Amino acid sequence: EVASAAELKLVTATGVPASAVLYSNPVKPPGHIVEAYASGLYRFAFDSEPEVHKLARYAPGASVYARLRVNDEGSMFPLSKKFGTSVDEAARLLELAHGLDLVPYGVTFHVGSQCTTPMAWDRALEDCAAVMRRLLRRGIRLLMVDLGGGLPARYTAPVPELATIASVIRTALTRLPYQPALLAAEPGRYLVAESGVLAASVIGVADRDGQRWAFLDVGGYNGLMEAVQTGGRWLFPLLTSRPDPFRESTVPTVVTGPSCDSSDTMFYDASLPAGLEVGDRVYIGSAGAYTNAYATAFNGFPVPTLHFVDGRPVAQRPVPVPVPALVTV
Repeated sequence: EVASAAELKLVTATGVPASAVLYSNPVKPPGHIVEAYASGLYRFAFDSEPEVHKLARYAPGASVYARLRVNDEGSMFPLSKKFGTSVDEAARLLELAHGLDLVPYGVTFHVGSQCTTPMAWDRALEDCAAVMRRLLRRGIRLLMVDLGGGLPARYTAPVPELATIASVIRTALTRLPYQPALLAAEPGRYLVAESGVLAASVIGVADRDGQRWAFLDVGGYNGLMEAVQTGGRWLFPLLTSRPDPFRESTVPTVVTGPSCDSSDTMFYDASLPAGLEVGDRVYIGSAGAYTNAYATAFNGFPVPTLHFVDGRPVAQRPVPVPVPALVTV
């Protein structure tokens, strides 16, 4: 599953054929559509009438699937304001696509990133069922239901087990008017978040108006943008290199990045050792998702270097075994 032509190149470079890839960004530059379609990718998402016409023009005969707007209030990072359309409009647009010689292929949704409400998938799949029933009355059967992302990873608070969410999804699938040939999912955060630890160094400490501040050599611009985007509500597990951190007294600490941007602050009430000083390390857990992918070298501070547990930089790791086809669940 990709969001741009550049991502498609990264995927096909591992050996995955373009025909096995879904282009799930609902709004795409015309040039990206042309490039992806020419490479063999044939399945494209949409959520508006202009996008349907764009696909008919630049990818004639392609298979298309509608992005539904669903309730994402149970997620840490809602996504419904930017993308998605209603059940009625999705059905109408898939019919329009059929009339423009595109193939009505499926429906997709996203319950929001880091969703901790299992019933969100139940409600979303009921919307999928409604679209499928309306199209079935018009003689159109869809081939795919894409569950999108949202499966939660462990940070500092408990999250529902995968088995719990899977049980809700399985039950909801039985209520579809028919079973799709392809059931897809995008569980990126769930797969990789807990695999990473971001090792930062303390470059400064200060007391401002009775508040302890710790400045790290990594901030929102080079790895922790999600914490900045959520106003410090996205809490990562934190440990330090202090000699005895579990016995040392702690104080509420504002944890901020190295840039000159005052908004580059990740945590506002982190419990860190009172004796934290320059040169100490702060280990930020569950940093395997949306960290380096977001990172820039703003203000001249570098993107974190990737290392695996055996100590070798990522560039020295063996080339991954090519994946033969789209992984489905």
